[in-house]
Amino acid sequence: MTDWIKAFTVVEPVSVLILLLLIGSLIQGMMRGASGSARRLFYFIWDGLLIIVSLVLAGRMASVLSPLLQSWLIERNVTVPQEQLNTFSQLWYTFVTGLRDFSLLRFGVVFLVVYMLLRLLLSLLTPLVYLLLNGLSGMRRLWGGSGDQPSWLHAVTSRVTGATIGAVHGIGRALVVMAVLFIYVSLLPSGPFVSSIQSSPVYKEAAVKLIEPVAGNMIAEQGPVLTEAVESEFRLILQRKYEIIDYAVPAEIEQAAAHITKDLQSDEDKARALYDWAGTRIAYDWDKARNYEERGIWKEQTPEETFATRKGVCIDVARLYAMMARSVGLEVKVVTGLGADGRGGYGPHAWNEVLLSETRQWIPLDATWASSGDWFNPPDFDATHIPESEI
Repeated sequence: MTDWIKAFTVVEPVSVLILLLLIGSLIQGMMRGASGSARRLFYFIWDGLLIIVSLVLAGRMASVLSPLLQSWLIERNVTVPQEQLNTFSQLWYTFVTGLRDFSLLRFGVVFLVVYMLLRLLLSLLTPLVYLLLNGLSGMRRLWGGSGDQPSWLHAVTSRVTGATIGAVHGIGRALVVMAVLFIYVSLLPSGPFVSSIQSSPVYKEAAVKLIEPVAGNMIAEQGPVLTEAVESEFRLILQRKYEIIDYAVPAEIEQAAAHITKDLQSDEDKARALYDWAGTRIAYDWDKARNYEERGIWKEQTPEETFATRKGVCIDVARLYAMMARSVGLEVKVVTGLGADGRGGYGPHAWNEVLLSETRQWIPLDATWASSGDWFNPPDFDATHIPESEI
C-alpha cells in the first residue's frame, strides 16, 4: 500500500489517468447505490462480477493459449522481407515477430483479446440473470424498499455497496488500461508519451501488483521481479523494431560490405573483416553522447546516416554492423545492456553477436571499443559486457 501511495504522489500522465478511472468508478458506484433502483444496482453489481470473472478467466486462458500461439507462429515461419518497408509494414512485422518471440507481449495481447471476448459473451446473459433473480427473490423489495426513496440505513448500505463494486470496476479498468499501454509501448517504442509511460511509478507498480496475480505462473517464470522482466522485454522489443527497420539494406552499404568481405569464405573471417572496418572507420560521436547525458536530448539516426557521417554512439555502430553483416549472409544480433565504464562502474551500452555457421556458436564483438583493444570474441568479454537478460 505504501508503494502505491508513493507512486500516486508523482504527478505524471499515467498516475492521473488511473486516478481519474478509480475516482470516476467510485463516484459511479455511489450514484448507482443511492439511486434506489433495484434494476440499476443489479446491473452495476453484475457488471462488477463479470469484470472479476473475465479477468481471472482471461489470465488463465492466456497462460494456456500463449504457448500455443507461439508454436503456431513458429510454424508459419514469418520472415521480414528484405526491402524498404512502409510504416504499416514495419508495425505489422514488429507485432507478429514480437508475438512469436516475446512472452510478455504475447501474454498481454492474448489476455486483452480474451478478456474483451469474455465480457461480450457473458454480458449476453445479463437480462436472463436479472429476470431470474427478480422473479425468485423479489429484488425490488430487497434493494429498493417499499418506494423510490430507501430508508437512511438502506441508503448508506447501498452507497457503500455501490462504492465497493465501483472500486472493483476501477481496478478492472485500470488493469485493462495497463495491458493496452504495454502493447502500445511494445509496438511504438518511439511513439508519443512512451518515455513517460515507461518511467511511471504507477505503471511499474501495476506490473507487479495487478498483472502478476492475473498472469500466474507464466509471468512468475520470467524472474523473481516482474518489473525487471517487463523492462528487459521492452528493450528486446525496441531491439526487434530496429532489426525490422534496418532490414532493408541501402545499395551503398551492401556494396561496401560485399567489397570488405570479398574472397573471404568463413563466417568468422567475414565477421572479423566487418568488425575491423567499423572499428576503424566509425568515430565515436562524443557530442551526441554529451547532448543526451547533459540535456536529455537524443538524436535518432539510421545506419545509413552512420555510414554517411562516419560517426555515432554504440547503438549506431551496432546497428550499422548488423546491417552490413546481414547483407553478406551472416546471422547477427544487436545486443543491449551494460558496459564497463573503466572507472569501476557500468553504463548503457550496445554491441553485436554473430552466429558462426561452422560451429553453430554465437560470438560477441564490440566494434565501438575497437580503438581500445581487440574486442572480437575475446575470452574476457563477459567481464565487461552484461546483456539485458542478465541484469
